[in-house]
Amino acid sequence: MKILQWMGFAAPSAFEQQLQNLLGIKTRKWQLYRNALSHRSVKDGPDENNERLEFLGDAVLSAVVADYLFKRYPLKGEGFLTEMRSKMVNRQQLNDIAVKMGLRKLTFYNKFDNALKGSQIFGNTLEALVGAVFLDKGYRATEKWVLERIVIPHLFVEDLELIDINLKNKLIGWANRNGKTIRFEMAEEKLEGSRRFFTMNAVLDGEVFAQGRAGNKKDASQVAAQKAVEKLGL
Repeated sequence: MKILQWMGFAAPSAFEQQLQNLLGIKTRKWQLYRNALSHRSVKDGPDENNERLEFLGDAVLSAVVADYLFKRYPLKGEGFLTEMRSKMVNRQQLNDIAVKMGLRKLTFYNKFDNALKGSQIFGNTLEALVGAVFLDKGYRATEKWVLERIVIPHLFVEDLELIDINLKNKLIGWANRNGKTIRFEMAEEKLEGSRRFFTMNAVLDGEVFAQGRAGNKKDASQVAAQKAVEKLGL
């Protein structure tokens, strides 16, 4: 009965049915998905809450989206692909998608913590859910699930192309607000066969913090900025 009370359902079948409807796939690994839906505010153990699954799901989701963009834009450079991926899987975007999918109702978290209500825990839960699907069904099935349940119904790529997200400006803005200095410097220009590649450093407070490589300086700087943004968790 504790499990039933914990999830807030009258019977196990009620939870299973709601999750089944959200997933659109059949499963019997209910505990795996309960873990994916459990925030650390109610479950302390790493084997009970969703932080480890979130870590895994983040990597799987990023790989699926990267492959999707690589195939969709065969003539676009690394900088464009990196920026598009950032638009598709940033925290706010994922949180909005998670709410639209109905994860707010299924996520188990401390509802008395007002700070959590306005946070992005539902996007984190969505990543954890991707991790659970991956462990349950494998990569190919997860790829199909992500495309059919997340990318196609919620991410309108043509519209996202028109949104300008300048990662360098975002990073510079963060540095200014936090009393840091950030600049971008060229580390290397190299000719490989008939192609020229540039390596740019993102230098934070005088130290190389991240590095990007692409076919032009602008794209290389964007790649370096993306890596810096990810390292800082922005």
